Amino acid sequence: MNKTVLVTGGTGYIGSHTVVALQKKGFKVIVVDNLCNSSINALDGIKKITGEKPLFYKIDIARDKNALHKLFIKHGDIENIIHFAALKSVPESVKKPLLYYYNNLNGMTNILENMKKFQIPNLVFSSSCTVYGQPDNLPVTEKSPLRKANCSYGNTKRICEEIIADYLIVNQNINAISLRYFNPIGAHPSVFIGELPTGIPDNLVPYITQTAIGKRDQLRIFGNDYNTKDGTCIRDYIDIMDLADAHLAGLYRMIENKQKYNCEIFNVGIGKGISVLEIVKTFEKANNLKLNYKITDRRPGDIEKIYADVSYANKELGWKAYRTLSESLHNAWKWEQYLQKN
Repeated sequence: MNKTVLVTGGTGYIGSHTVVALQKKGFKVIVVDNLCNSSINALDGIKKITGEKPLFYKIDIARDKNALHKLFIKHGDIENIIHFAALKSVPESVKKPLLYYYNNLNGMTNILENMKKFQIPNLVFSSSCTVYGQPDNLPVTEKSPLRKANCSYGNTKRICEEIIADYLIVNQNINAISLRYFNPIGAHPSVFIGELPTGIPDNLVPYITQTAIGKRDQLRIFGNDYNTKDGTCIRDYIDIMDLADAHLAGLYRMIENKQKYNCEIFNVGIGKGISVLEIVKTFEKANNLKLNYKITDRRPGDIEKIYADVSYANKELGWKAYRTLSESLHNAWKWEQYLQKN
């Protein structure tokens, strides 16, 4: 079994945790990232956890096809790719749609072109629950209808899935699994890696932790007039290490030739909807503190509620999320404290 994996976006939040999971299973990892929304310091955190720093190349895969091509020539042993590299801010994608279409779609097509050229068989694609838009029925299954996303970011994920599916029809020797994951939270228990947003966080939990530690004066909760149990948005929050394990499960499914089709899709979440206010209250309880927060207007691009049916992933991938919400929020707080000291 060839155990060399190229991880695009491997210094990012989800990418770095997945690199740790891969290295602990004995995979040789090569990381590619342009560092536009991540830090090179993630590699040091990975080394502290695993004892090994992955090979790293600073390449913009959407804009520098030549550098990407040279990478594949240099590393002819790559047989697996996990593709995270993409712009990911929902609010920014509303304001800058062309930037998101250019970056995320070009990155995807450049990866697929090289997979064919260098006969690389296995791809795990980082997709998103945003492809469902605002669903009519909950929980969403993999067969739920796809709606036009409320933001360009979500639309690029749907289009990338379509690009993969179309490409694999005529390239049957390539296998792909798209993981539609929900809201990752938490940090590695060692707190050597975690979520590190640039500027004001778009995601809820780093905004919470930055407020708790004093980087932000106040946590803003965007709307309390949604049709939900407490008026705040509902999401499916999954621990980052459970999510990393799902990528391993998808990779092994292809390596071990267990796929039913050469192009498959799985939801990855905990299968439960949790409101913003529930996250706030659980964080306070898990860490024995109080947050300063206020309700503000709704945020463009946000949907009201979504959570997953994950039974298909549980059955087919042999994977299940098992870390608790309190554990995830406690690790997120420990990570914020670690950043403050370092």
